[in-house]
Amino acid sequence: MVVGSANMDLVVRQPRLPHLGETMFGSSFTTVPGGKGLNQAVAAARAGGSVAFVGAVGDDVFGGQLRDQLAADRIDVTTVRTAPEATGTAHISVVDGGENSIVVVPGANGTTEDLDAADRAAIGGARFVVAQFERPPALIRAAFEAARAAGATTVLTPAPVLDPGDLLDLVDLLVPNAGEACELAGIDDPTEAARGLSRRVGTVIMTRGGDGALIARDGGIVGEVAPRRVEPVDTTAAGDTFVGVLVARLAAGDALEAAAHAASVAASVAVTRPGASSSMPTWDEVAALL
Repeated sequence: MVVGSANMDLVVRQPRLPHLGETMFGSSFTTVPGGKGLNQAVAAARAGGSVAFVGAVGDDVFGGQLRDQLAADRIDVTTVRTAPEATGTAHISVVDGGENSIVVVPGANGTTEDLDAADRAAIGGARFVVAQFERPPALIRAAFEAARAAGATTVLTPAPVLDPGDLLDLVDLLVPNAGEACELAGIDDPTEAARGLSRRVGTVIMTRGGDGALIARDGGIVGEVAPRRVEPVDTTAAGDTFVGVLVARLAAGDALEAAAHAASVAASVAVTRPGASSSMPTWDEVAALL
């Protein structure tokens, strides 16, 4: 079960970021279904997971397109609400070399702060409950409390970073990137940040882009995931691909290290393709590389 955001990504490719007050030409514009929640759900489904989605979209064209994308990947959309606000959007600039900057307008994603009966019933049947910080913190807390009560494993991507309060006490698996780990822990060194966070949550898997990932538990580094070297085209949703595939493989019975390796390979494929959900590989593609 993914409790998460669904946005329409509005993607401009350009040579570099503009200076303040500058107007410049871009080379292309596309719209791609995205949002960290939708991305993670799609990645998990394509990796063989059985996935449902708790989300909110507007009664507009983008909302219909996002519902269609989820359904096309065989994701259960029973608990996707229609909100009075417009569907969320993410305004993404992709520069030469593949790096990106993103501005998110939450819209419908920010409207719901509690679960209804259908949400709770769906979470009660899940083995893993996955969330990010693109939905209201009160909603994430309610979801994780329901997950804990049902015996499900809770997985959090702390992005965009905000003060989690005591929400971390409800997290079994925390998956930040290096920058998020440092900001969340208040420590400049990523490895030390991962160590520190792992004293509070069950396990930390800190992604490091082209440097792979570190696994931390009980204040120590217990594993390292080697990167697969590729030439990136667009790094949008690489982290979401990692999380979705990681959870799908854990649900399939893989050990943590094997699931993280598969997730890293999947993310390496995603960055060689443009877009968010459109870049995510199928399990057959990942398995062939493994």
